[in-house]
Amino acid sequence: MSDLPRKAVTRTAKLAALPLGFAGRATWGLGKRIVGESAELVGRELQQRTAEQMFKVLGELKGGAMKFGQALSVFESALPEEIAGPYRAALTKLQEAAPPMPTRTVHSVLAERLGEDWQDLFEEFEDKPAAAASIGQVHRGVWHDGREVAVKVQYPGAGEALLSDLNQLSRFARLLGPLIPGMDIKPLIAELKDRVSEELDYALEAQAQQAHADEFADDPDVVVPAVVHQCEQVLITEWIDGIPLSEVISDGTEEQRNRAGQLLARFLFSGPARTGLLHADPHPGNFRLLPGDPDGEGEWRLGVLDFGTVDRLPGGLPTPIGDSLRMTLDGDADAVYELLCEEGFVKESIDLEPDAVLDYLLPIIEPAQVDEFTFTRGWMRSQAGRVADPRSPAYQLGKQLNLPPAYLLIHRVTLSTIGVLCQLGATVRLREELEEWLPGFVLEEPITDEGSAAEA
Repeated sequence: MSDLPRKAVTRTAKLAALPLGFAGRATWGLGKRIVGESAELVGRELQQRTAEQMFKVLGELKGGAMKFGQALSVFESALPEEIAGPYRAALTKLQEAAPPMPTRTVHSVLAERLGEDWQDLFEEFEDKPAAAASIGQVHRGVWHDGREVAVKVQYPGAGEALLSDLNQLSRFARLLGPLIPGMDIKPLIAELKDRVSEELDYALEAQAQQAHADEFADDPDVVVPAVVHQCEQVLITEWIDGIPLSEVISDGTEEQRNRAGQLLARFLFSGPARTGLLHADPHPGNFRLLPGDPDGEGEWRLGVLDFGTVDRLPGGLPTPIGDSLRMTLDGDADAVYELLCEEGFVKESIDLEPDAVLDYLLPIIEPAQVDEFTFTRGWMRSQAGRVADPRSPAYQLGKQLNLPPAYLLIHRVTLSTIGVLCQLGATVRLREELEEWLPGFVLEEPITDEGSAAEA
């Protein structure tokens, strides 16, 4: 019996305890209100306690719980500071670590997939995992030809654990929603479930990673490790060192954070144009900041890992994205509205005011309006609050807009990347990357003002 199924009852009990904990805290909050404490203070404390329990449970589990936690963690910058502060460390931990798989299980998988003499394929193999993720963990080794390698071994029963966790989480998605203002949790969980079979297929991941490795082989800014060997449940790639992006977020210099942010934006938009694939798992655990060359000279480069989730875009990012962005910046409300209707963002049964739609979009695309923009948690919170406040016109309009399935993953990846940029606090020349890589985005007159969003 594999390790994950053996613990299925424990896992289910931990996840099931979350909604019970929410209910208990709601009762506690009511009691506090009865004795006279303000609704605002009680609500804030209730939210803090809820976040604390959720992140603790997610951090203890692999499978879908950790996958959900990683996806959620990039939106940490949208949380109110009084909640984000105490739990930022817990969220970051989700991006880099999880409880390890026993050594005997790792050896068993390698023997089954690589052969009983699997150790002969390596000059060295470290039993202690270097990293762990939602469906597998990574071991460092030296391949028989002398190359340093990362050996990703899939957890036995990972697929069942992934689906079980996500099914359980989906049952109380409504309760999790208030933790992240402006974010609908249920579609996120549904999309993660849709991607399970693809992420479990290391052959597909190897193809996507090698396509990027080939395309970016001589790139001065982006490093993608090549695939060395792949078989069922095992993926071996070249090893890359570097500073995890989570460490750049917490302790990086301004130069490192700005450089990481610029390259992250560049990779987001250039990847589909160059490979026909969109890396769709942009949490900080999948990126490294590398020295420009072995001597530590030159500009920092961005190392990119984990291609288990990709969106296949043979023609690159859809041209209507660039068209609508350009027309929004031009202030052409009627043209923007017409295009959104054509693409299915506005359903036929809905009738909206084009000028109101333009007013809704303009604050969101503020980073593209200027030569360079400083992404901050304060800006992210203001945007999230604007679309999450039931009293605001933006909230009412947003409820009437539709997200077509073809744009679902693109939308999440873009939002997630913006979340990471805000965690970095990076100053980025975003419009430069859009003009270079986004089809349809060509401005007739350049915008030269600089922009930034001060920390709120």
